[in-house]
This record gives sequence, structure tokens and C-alpha cells, in this order.
Amino acid sequence: MAKAATAFVCQSCGAAHAKWSGRCDACGGWNTLVEESISAPPGGLSVATGSAKTRIANVDFSPLDSADPPPPRLSTGVAELDRVFGGGVARSSAVLVGGDPGIGKSTLLLQAAAQMAQAGVRSVYISGEEAISQIQARARRLGVASAPVQLAAETDLRAILKALKAHPPELVVVDSVQTLWSDSFDAAPGSVAQVRACAQELTRFAKKTGASVILIGHVTKDGQIAGPRVLEHMVDAVFYFEGERGHQFRVLRSVKNRFGPTDEIGVFEMGEQGLSGAKDPSAFFLGGADDGASGRAVFAAMEGSRPMLSEVQALAGPEAAGSPRRSVVGWEASRLAMLLAVFETRCGLRLGSRDVYLSVTGGYRIAEPAGDLAAAAALASSLLDRPTAPGSVFFGEVALSGAIRPVGRIEPRLREAARLGFTQAYAPAGAPELVDGMAVHGVSRLQDLIEVLQGE
Repeated sequence: MAKAATAFVCQSCGAAHAKWSGRCDACGGWNTLVEESISAPPGGLSVATGSAKTRIANVDFSPLDSADPPPPRLSTGVAELDRVFGGGVARSSAVLVGGDPGIGKSTLLLQAAAQMAQAGVRSVYISGEEAISQIQARARRLGVASAPVQLAAETDLRAILKALKAHPPELVVVDSVQTLWSDSFDAAPGSVAQVRACAQELTRFAKKTGASVILIGHVTKDGQIAGPRVLEHMVDAVFYFEGERGHQFRVLRSVKNRFGPTDEIGVFEMGEQGLSGAKDPSAFFLGGADDGASGRAVFAAMEGSRPMLSEVQALAGPEAAGSPRRSVVGWEASRLAMLLAVFETRCGLRLGSRDVYLSVTGGYRIAEPAGDLAAAAALASSLLDRPTAPGSVFFGEVALSGAIRPVGRIEPRLREAARLGFTQAYAPAGAPELVDGMAVHGVSRLQDLIEVLQGE
């Protein structure tokens, strides 16, 4: 018998190496190479030369201008979840949902499966991490135990597909894809080969049967979904569930969606009955604000089509000997370093020798450059020990020259701020001067903002 071919596969990026080494040449990860056997999956394409038999499947082509309407979406019964999905779960789709352990991924999708089952959607929930009794206990805590959801605790992919084909469902939730294994590979569950093969088979099942498959995925310490990067390419949509355990709010963020927008978020509140959609996220993220304190500014953000307000807090400590500390929560550390350099070079504010702390409250994460001006206002307010004007919001991108660059969707930001009772806004030059009774001050340079805080 011929010896099975093996290769050393990186468990972070999926790159194959002929021999083991301590560091992966493709992604730079250390101690990530694991020896795996290389074998073609059964039933795959076989092409031979000479007298050997060649087996090639037939390919059916379809016209581009099909008059058939798209199939209707499946509503999850959770408004915030439908918003992120783009109006509901698309049929024949494979969706990947990742997040930190204990953040609430299983809870949210169990609630969604129960809501859909009660609406008449044939729903199946397959867990490779929990026993059926544990899932049933959670369902009782969430108050959805009476929903006709079919449960299974299984990790064998072949057995799962056989059961799904015998009783075709409309919705399949798999928790999680890293626990599945296929007997076509000798690798352990969670390895690159197993994750890739199992996800591919489940995606193929969704495309052929019209079912909607939702895969729950683990994340690494860097916040990326564990497994090969190709996993995110083969599915139709990728969502990340974010939040701080100390806060009751969670954010579901879309990073890829073939059936909807890729910049929408859903905000959920964790309570005794599980996760529910937040009615007014802006009001929560601003709750408990102290208008008379220095080092704080309110940022008017845009998340997809939704305007949202959040508070940015900053603290510039006394000059420290040695290397000053930089601590950032909810923002990019690289943008903070850039902002500090602009302060020193363009505005003459010395922050390089001080400890600097910056935090976005409520567990919210600023992902757009428009948050630069709010962060700059909070930092300058802390350094000068002068609070920002009461009832004011800030947004705008800070360039390396110190100029304030324009951002998109200005009017929805201003209307949301006016709705919540704010009276003035500091925005890039060219913004409307008055929106819903709120005065708008155009800022063309970062130095202009410093002069406003100094009262000049």
C-alpha cells in the first residue's frame, strides 16, 4: 500500500509546507504548523490520461436575464437581526456568525430559530458543543421551549447530512463549524482541512436544497474567525457579534453580505429573557454622561443607514518618566498615534510625554474616520482641562496636515443629534448651518477646534 501523502498545514491561514518549521512563512504565525494527510475527497472530480476512465459532470447554463423573481426571505422574528441580514435570511444561503466565547451567539440564534419555527419555518438546531438537555434548559430560561425546533447533538458531518436530506429543513443552525469532522480526512476536528471541508459540504447542501444554513464560528485571540481564511470566502455572509461582557448591549456587525448591505449593525440588549433589539441605542450609549466634566465629547456616527451617537472619553495624564502609556478601548490605536502626532506638529499641544487614555463608552466601537474630530475634542478638552460646550456633538476626519476633511451622510447625523436634544454641532466646513433648530459650526482646521475650547 502506498504511503499517504502528508503536509504541514498552518492552522491560522491554511498554507501548506513540505516540512515543519516554527514559523509559518505565509502569515508569520508561530507554532501553527500541524501535520495533516492529503487526500482527495470521495466523489470528487477524477480526470485521468491514457486508457483510464474520465468522469466529468454535466454543467447546465442559464440565461442572465431570468424573469423568475427572487425567492422570498425568511424573517427571523427579530427586527435587529433582520436589519443586519438585509431584510431576513435569504434562502439557499450559507451564513457565518463569529464572536467571543460567551458573547451570546448561541442564545441569539436559538431565539431566532425558535421564532422562525413558531412562524411555520422548519428549523433544525445542531450542536457539537452542548448536550440536548443543556440546549433545552437554555430554551426554558429564554421562554422558547414550546417552539417546534428539532435539536441534535452531533459532530459527524456524514450523519448530519444524511439526517438533513431525509427530512429537509428550511433553516439549519450549526453550533459550531469548528466541532464538525468528516471521515474523508484524518485531521482532527477544528483543523484547517476539517473546517474547510465541512463548511464546503454544508454550503453545497444549502445551494442544492434551498435551505438557509447558519454556521457559528469560534474566533481567535485577534478577533478573527478561527480556521482558514477561505472559510469567509465560501459563505454568502459573515457577521461578527461584538460587545463587552460588563455591558448589557451587544452589536452584530456585517462585514460581508451578498444579499444585503455590508455596513449595517444590529444592537441588542441582554436581559433575563435573552437578547432583544435595542429601542434607542443612541440614548443608551449616552446614558449617565456628565456634561460638566472635561475630557469627553459626543460623536455622531453612521452605521449603514442608521445614525448613532456615542460618547468618547479621554484622559491626558501628567508627564511620565520613560515610555508613556497609550491605552485605547473602542478605537484604533494607530489612529490615536496619528492624532497625537498632528496635535504636536500642527497645533503645538505636547502630548508625547504624557500617558494618554481614550475610551468609547458602552462597549461601542468606532470604525469610521469621522470619529477623529470627536476623539481630538476629548483629548484637547482633557489636556486643557476645559469641558466641551454643553449639548454639542463632533464628527469629521482629521488629515495629517491638520485639516478637517468632509465625511458622508452629514444631515442624518445632525438630525439624530437634534432629536436627542443637542443644540450645536462641530462638523467639517460646508455642512448646513442650521438643521432642525441645531446650530452647526464649520471647522476647517484642527487648530480652530483648539481655539474654541480655549475660548478664543
